[in-house]
Formats: sequence, structure tokens, C-alpha cells
Amino acid sequence: MNITILDDYHDTVRTLACFSKLAGHNVKIWNDHTKDVDVLAARLADTEALVLIRERTPIRAPLLERLHKLKIISQRSVYPHIDVEACTRRGVIVSSSMHPGQPSHATAELTWGLIIAAMRQIPQQMAALKAGKWQIGVGTGLHGRTLGIFGYGRIGSVVAGYGKAFGMKVLVWAREASLASARADGYSAARSKEAFFEVCDVISLHMRLVDATRGIVIAADLARMKPTALIVNTSRAPLIEPGALVNALRAGRPGMAAVDVYEEEPLLDARHPLLTLDNVVCTPHLGYVERDAYESQFSEIFDQILAYLAGKPVNVVNPKVLESAKT
Repeated sequence: MNITILDDYHDTVRTLACFSKLAGHNVKIWNDHTKDVDVLAARLADTEALVLIRERTPIRAPLLERLHKLKIISQRSVYPHIDVEACTRRGVIVSSSMHPGQPSHATAELTWGLIIAAMRQIPQQMAALKAGKWQIGVGTGLHGRTLGIFGYGRIGSVVAGYGKAFGMKVLVWAREASLASARADGYSAARSKEAFFEVCDVISLHMRLVDATRGIVIAADLARMKPTALIVNTSRAPLIEPGALVNALRAGRPGMAAVDVYEEEPLLDARHPLLTLDNVVCTPHLGYVERDAYESQFSEIFDQILAYLAGKPVNVVNPKVLESAKT
């Protein structure tokens, strides 16, 4: 089978133990990134199985219409970047494991690393030291401060546990079902969204990006934060109202941000406002980019292809394709 893997930036996939699952197949791996439909159509002309790394490349109807040999798209997690209806019309199976019950410890760990790095000014202190300076400021500790978890799901609950281990007070704001879960785990719920933003010293966002959560953090929310507070986003950039974060940081409320996600990725413009602010720690969407996480992710992705080849596709998000194949 002709299998293509897109956007493997650091040529890591072939080094994974699970890559052996594709032995005997013709596998092409692309390490660069492009959204150009003509380029992608040429690269994928003979592709029967397409492997996607999260949401790096959008797969829309204009491209799908030119991929005449494509039979299956295999990936993991949510799929807002895939035109599922267009896939269904063209008879292309979309298999995507939602890994139920499996929190992304890699993302939770990065979140906590960003919290410590931002509060203790680690990147800025490192840069100053390399420039021949010694101690350019005084950081802020975490013990006894209030950690706000906005969205109490698989990752948010893990980060809450890290906060508790560091001696922080954990406060949660989320939809009612998630608040009930947080209370059951021994955490407090904020009395309102407004109070949540006002009292927390660190706020970490942990929600999926859907219509209901797009722009859920507005300028007025950020303006309520303390000038000493930190907001962390390792989920999705559009959870915050467009332009609101940069404006809020320039206004001094909150005083800091730590960001792993951006409106357009990959972010290669060093002039991007977030990269020019001294009170922001930025990383290039590293949340899930960790070797154990990659092994787990691609093992499931490759198993989905093997299941398809065995005539028993799994994790199919467009089952109408299977119904059509029977008629």
C-alpha cells in the first residue's frame, strides 16, 4: 500500500518502534510543511493511505477532489482540519482514535513547565546570563497561590493535580458537568467566571476548540486578571478572542503569558507580537511532541491502517462510507 506521512518536521516517525508496523508497504515521509493545494496534490497523487500529524495540514474538498487513489486518512484526536463530508462523498474513510480515558501527560507536563518558566522568568534569566548579565529580576513562587483551571477534562485534571502537589490552591471554572467532576476530586469551583479571572494567580486553559468555546476568553476577562498574574494556553489559540491577549499584555493585565499555540501554525514570523513581548514565554506547539506520546499516537494511527487492510476499519468518524461500500 502507498502510505504518505505529512509534516514530520524532525524526521522522527521512522525512528519510532511502532514504525515497523508499516513494514512491507511503500511509505513516503515529508518533513517540510505546505498548505499549497497544487503541491499537496502532486505529492499525494499515488497515496492510498494518508497519515496526518494532528492538525498541521488542512484536508479540504479542493485537495480531496484531486486525490483519486486515496482510500483512508488515519490520524489521532480531533479533526476540524478535515472536510469529513467531502471525504464521505469521495468514499474516503477517516479513522481517528479519540484515545478515551487517556490524558495527554505530555501536554500537562509542558503546561507545568511553562508555568514554572514564566513565573520564575527562566528564559529571560537564561538569555541575560548568556549576554553577560547576572540576575535581571525577581521571580514569583507558586506555593500558596491560586491556580485556575479553565476546563476540567483529561488534561486540566492532571494539571490541577500538579498544582495541588506544589501547594497551590486550585480553583476550577468549566461547564457544569466538569465542575461536578472537579468537586468530586476535591477542588473548589469559582462562584462565577468573573470571580475566577479576578482571584487566580495562574490561569491555564484546557478546552477543546468547538463553536461553543471559540473566543470564550474575552478582553474583559483578561482585564480582570491581576497585574502579577499569568495566563497559559497549551490548548488552542482561538479560545481567546482575536487580538485580546496581545492587547491585554501590553496593558499590563495579566502581567504574563505562556503560549504554545497560535492562530496560524507553524509560526515562522519572528515579528509576531507575542514573540516580541518580554512578558511572554512562547514554545512552538510542543504539547504532544514527546517521544512516548509519539509512540502511543502513531501506534494507534498505524493500527488503523492495518485494520482497514484487514477489512475491519476502526475508529471511523464517517461510517456512511462503510454503508456505501456494502451497497
